Amino acid sequence: MAVDISSADAQAIRKLVPLSTLPGPHFEVLCAEITIETAERDSVLFKKGDTEADLFYLLSGQVSLQSQGLEVEIIDAESESARFALAHQLPRKIDAVACNSIRYLRLPTETLNYLSSLSYEEESSYMVIVEPEDNSDDWMTTLLKSPIFQRLPPANLQKIIISLEEVVFEKGEAVFHQGDPGDYYYLIKSGQCLLTRKPSENAKEIKLALLRTSDTFGEDSLLSDKPRNVTITAISKLSLLRLSKLHFITLIKEPALKYIDFEQMRQEQANGALLLDVRSTEDYNQFHLNDSISAPFFTLRMQLKTLNRARSVVVVCGNGKTSEAAAFLLLRNKFKALILEGGMQKVSPELKNTAALFTIDDGFETTFRNSESSEAAPDKEDTQTVTHKTNPADEALLEQVERLKAQNEALSDRNQELTERCKQLEAAKEDAIKQYRILFKQTEKLKEVLDKLKKQ
Repeated sequence: MAVDISSADAQAIRKLVPLSTLPGPHFEVLCAEITIETAERDSVLFKKGDTEADLFYLLSGQVSLQSQGLEVEIIDAESESARFALAHQLPRKIDAVACNSIRYLRLPTETLNYLSSLSYEEESSYMVIVEPEDNSDDWMTTLLKSPIFQRLPPANLQKIIISLEEVVFEKGEAVFHQGDPGDYYYLIKSGQCLLTRKPSENAKEIKLALLRTSDTFGEDSLLSDKPRNVTITAISKLSLLRLSKLHFITLIKEPALKYIDFEQMRQEQANGALLLDVRSTEDYNQFHLNDSISAPFFTLRMQLKTLNRARSVVVVCGNGKTSEAAAFLLLRNKFKALILEGGMQKVSPELKNTAALFTIDDGFETTFRNSESSEAAPDKEDTQTVTHKTNPADEALLEQVERLKAQNEALSDRNQELTERCKQLEAAKEDAIKQYRILFKQTEKLKEVLDKLKKQ
């Protein structure tokens, strides 16, 4: 039997993830196709090892998640956990058994595929969020409104919600300081904080932005693997939800960011994309790609209003790291952002518009330019700059620079491999901890049984 769109059941279903992201008309179609099922106590919804790709959502009652006959967790329909599908991983890692009379929703494979085609089409516009009623304090709905989180699959959203940790700061207290290592990504649940930066150690602190409820921050350092470049200070009582760096990288960064190579970048440009160079002005002036626009990362936040959201943006930096932070900022502000993989390090020297400066012994500043630059000698009375053709010594210097770049690139690749290995080990560690907890509970139950037998 279909679900009445105006019923309490429909309102409860509307809050489920990712069903809360569906446009109104699509949600009405869903309600016409689904049926709410019931089950009595001790009924098994699914067993460990099952591969049936249906999603189970608990609407009323309680369900026990069990492993080898031992209870791992009880899910209550009134809890936040019930907004997500029960133990959705395939094959199933756990058994789901009804603790009492329950009502639940099962989404068949066909319906799931249909919803996916509507909500997670990679190249289409962002999903539309229709807010549930009476959710002014629902930070989870606020989180789901973010264009970044709308790009993530349901499984990632569930893991993120489970992994979030709430922390509170009093007025005047610093969340972190400029120069601190990056460790967490933050969502403001309530309150306000100020974002400031010092250009140098003895310089005056500059106020950059005021952040409010539902704003996020902290990703720059996590993406670039560099220390914090700003200070965040609470200007009222501040309640934050934070996500560890490991979870941010694996659950948000990797599925949200998209990389392209040089040829794909040229194709995007041909289709009207904007090429944004987020390196410093000095680096840009040394060499850059033709038709690129200089937008140093620290100024990008202030330049967003000047950019056209109708155009795709390809972000370029030195090695791709700063581009990740810039692309994340653009995505969060509803731009379609792509990253030139590897940055300028991966671009062939002949494709760079070069304007490198070298000092020579005659006291004049010599400008070396690529073949597109003029080689006509200027008037000696009017300028101290002369154009000089590359000589063998200069060629040797350039070759040495290219060798160093290649070595740096190889080290970067090796570092990335080690980082990925570290992630795998962290995941294995988490699995081992979970298994330990299950075995510990099993041991405790066995002790209880032995104690009872001894007393008999």
